[in-house]
Amino acid sequence: MKKAYRASLLRFDAAGQPVFDEDGLLVVGPDAAGRQRVLDAGSHAAVAPRHADAEVTALPGRILAPGFVDMHIHFPQTDIIGSPAPGLLPWLENYTFPAEAKFADPAHSGEVAEVFFDELLRNGVTTALTFATSHVASVDAFFASARRRGLRMISGKVLQDRHSPDGVRDQTVQSLIDSEALIRKWHDVDRLGYAITPRFAPASTDAQMRGAGELAAKYPDTWIQSHVAENRDEVAWVRELYPQSRSYLDVYAGFGLMRERAVYAHCIWLDDTDRALLRDTKTAAAVSPTSNLFLGSGFFDFGAADRTGFPYGLASDVGGGTSFSPFHTMMAAYYVGREGQTKPGLSIAPSELWWRHTGGAARALGLDGVVGNLQPGCEADFLVLNPQQATPLLARKAARAQNLEELLFAMIVLGDDRLIERTVISQAG
Repeated sequence: MKKAYRASLLRFDAAGQPVFDEDGLLVVGPDAAGRQRVLDAGSHAAVAPRHADAEVTALPGRILAPGFVDMHIHFPQTDIIGSPAPGLLPWLENYTFPAEAKFADPAHSGEVAEVFFDELLRNGVTTALTFATSHVASVDAFFASARRRGLRMISGKVLQDRHSPDGVRDQTVQSLIDSEALIRKWHDVDRLGYAITPRFAPASTDAQMRGAGELAAKYPDTWIQSHVAENRDEVAWVRELYPQSRSYLDVYAGFGLMRERAVYAHCIWLDDTDRALLRDTKTAAAVSPTSNLFLGSGFFDFGAADRTGFPYGLASDVGGGTSFSPFHTMMAAYYVGREGQTKPGLSIAPSELWWRHTGGAARALGLDGVVGNLQPGCEADFLVLNPQQATPLLARKAARAQNLEELLFAMIVLGDDRLIERTVISQAG
């Protein structure tokens, strides 16, 4: 049965420009698999006559918007968000690895997965590219929970067979056997996708990296995810480990790990040759501004990214990142863009920030037209935003917005989970 929702409506055109109807109508209905998809969207006056048989829910004062897409997040780090550390490498040693070692236990993995998805949905995130741990149990728990909830989620077993402590370090051959078994078990089941996941180049031997590249070639519709060029200490370490490689990013290229659906978190300490490599291989960057600010890693160069033309989108990077909230992530991205001492500063338009965390992120993941937008054909993952009931200050500011950019920026600066009245998932109808 068709359903229609009448409210203000935000979506994006093919160029990533915002399309906004103050009195809009979103019409959804089941496809052959029973999954809710957008059938029509636009102004109420234009759309309503085409769907006289739809059951209409009026939502005055609300804004319908695409569900957010988080391009890089660690579900096993849910419990270490906000842990103090002097930098990335000590943070990994003191907090991350001890926490991740607990995910050998299926019960613990299952418990954290439930908390993780509750937090994502409370904050309006409906799709995420997610790290698990090196334990098979963590991947099974993640996918089982996501499947029960009908979510479009992507994850994979972390590969790390060196420079890692007991409890998280895996065995080279078995890690690749396990990864392939998990691909066959979970990839493309319902709304799930598998990501081949070397933690980062220093944590994998050449044999493990070669094996990851072979899996990526064998299963070309899977994703690849890792980290690159997050901070200078890490870059220097990679230079020592791989003196034959032109750059940190070039290490991954040498193992066949750069292609469409490959995503590298951070991408701060790159040069123009690296950026051209991202563009030419259609590899995407996951920009993680709250994490980069928290760990003092550096500032992503949005201007250089736009000039070069490689795909990128926004990410929370919890638990290095400090919030599950896409509003906090977009605000941090605005700060990082404005920073003009280490790179040219720029002011990112609010609508572009929003695009980079919805449709733009989906496009960078190879999911353009699937999620992250409310155009016909998209899966109907969407948010019901209520700026008038979130906080008194946001209600006041939103009511005084003179145009869409002012309204979007008010929600970015002042919004949090209280702004999200409801998160609607396609599979749930």
